[in-house]
Amino acid sequence: FVSHDDVTYPSIAKAFNVPLEIHDETRQRMRKLWKSKRNEATFDWDTPSNRLTAKLRMATLPTGAGCRAYFPSDELWVPIAIVNDNVHILPGIPLLFQQMLTGLEKELVPRIEASSRNIFRLMISTPQPESQMADYLTLLQEKVQERGVKVGSYPRWGKPRNTVTLVGRDREYIEGLVEEVSKQLEGVRVSVEGEDDSESDEAVEGV
Repeated sequence: FVSHDDVTYPSIAKAFNVPLEIHDETRQRMRKLWKSKRNEATFDWDTPSNRLTAKLRMATLPTGAGCRAYFPSDELWVPIAIVNDNVHILPGIPLLFQQMLTGLEKELVPRIEASSRNIFRLMISTPQPESQMADYLTLLQEKVQERGVKVGSYPRWGKPRNTVTLVGRDREYIEGLVEEVSKQLEGVRVSVEGEDDSESDEAVEGV
């Protein structure tokens, strides 16, 4: 829920340059499902008041392109506000957060699976520390960026080798980089991280 000093919705809206508006479905659900406290008089939803303004503030969400509200439970009026199609705003109350996150799973997993379809990931294991390969990886990323390939570098603390990844949708292009990248990094292609570790190898410097 949004408290009087909560700036999450306004801050996210400002960051993504989208407006804030009262979300009608949230307002309707709030009115239907809101339960007054025992010592609270029956609330008047039709007469303007400071209390009504405060309640409607909780239904004022980022709107516009890439924004929507997802209701993970029929028992809750509060939505998960989604911005930029990939930023999900959940309440900070632990029990409510957990309940809503569980409800989000059935909506989120299919989206993740669909977006990751046809993405290819290749791993190179290297004995070089990050500081040694940083310049080359920067140049490599500049080279492959226009082809939609992302270069990742992952130190494996206390292990003899670090891992570099190439991720993208153009499998043929990525496969064509293996020889060059392996040579520059003194590495080898692996299918599972750590599969080429040896007990006789000394731990590599992580960074």
